[in-house]
Amino acid sequence: MPTTMQAWQIATPGLLEDVLKLVDNAEKPSKPLQRGQILVEVVSAGLNPADYKMVELGFASKAITSFPKTTGMDLSGKVVAVGNDVTDAKVNDAVLVRLDPTKTPGALSQFVVADFNGYAVLPADFDLDLAAGAPTTALTAYQSIKPYIQTGAKVFINGGSGGAGTYGIQIAKALGCHVTTSCSTAKRELCERLGADEIIDYKAGDVVTQLKQKEIIFDLIVDNVGSSLPDLYQQSHHYLKPEGAFVLVGGSASLSSIKNVMKAKFTPSFLGGGKSKFITYITKNDHDDLAQIAKWLGEGVIKTIIDSTFEFEDTLKAYKHLKKGSSGGKVIVHVANKA
Repeated sequence: MPTTMQAWQIATPGLLEDVLKLVDNAEKPSKPLQRGQILVEVVSAGLNPADYKMVELGFASKAITSFPKTTGMDLSGKVVAVGNDVTDAKVNDAVLVRLDPTKTPGALSQFVVADFNGYAVLPADFDLDLAAGAPTTALTAYQSIKPYIQTGAKVFINGGSGGAGTYGIQIAKALGCHVTTSCSTAKRELCERLGADEIIDYKAGDVVTQLKQKEIIFDLIVDNVGSSLPDLYQQSHHYLKPEGAFVLVGGSASLSSIKNVMKAKFTPSFLGGGKSKFITYITKNDHDDLAQIAKWLGEGVIKTIIDSTFEFEDTLKAYKHLKKGSSGGKVIVHVANKA
């Protein structure tokens, strides 16, 4: 049996285009598997901005992860081995997987080991491209909405046309919510097709001003953008219930962004800070949550919006496309043949 495999690896932190290389001698995961683990042959991988943002932080990257690192955290594939205690997955099952982004193994490799909290079994014959696009963004949407709402709640999703936003609209509707979202003029039809009840076109004017004009009082605000954080949060008492939650999902790792988050979290309202509950969200692997996502995917309750697909050897082109920031859905890389 071969002990090496192909993988897209990063040897040191830096600009992704400069440091990402395809290697033929990456160490292939080997048995025995630990408790709850499965060995997966990767078929498709879904790309996320966090894949490159983490390694482009310079020296700070080494405090988050280790190098050399295989890139990517989201994938789908076929189970080739299971741990002795695994009962919900068997050889040849199709699975979706989310890997821990702080660890060195990554989705853009021929084989991965998935921990119990990082995988869910898919229905037979489910499209593995659609599955690969789901783990991080659907999990993020689910975990940033589900704990804070009840059926009938009014939710505002800032940034509805990106990965987390497209899932957020669908998941909020599946949970029985009224959904308002922001997007560009060009993405309005997409958001409406996904189920959004109200659209705020940020090309048509300031989002905060439009929210005030709509006079909708929300139970939850999920901010997938982050760049408009100061005003959107500080003015939220005009359009968010006193007991409502403001969940920050998006944002850059820049000093100005960090400063805005600190101001939102710690500035008292009488000094100009917001009055609502402010939550900074970090996605966490959870077996039951991923199983719910896999179930909804199989039933057609939620759907992955795919922007484009690339072959394994074109992974660098795929990331360059993602970095443009205008993808209308997920960017998928075929690691192996889906047949």
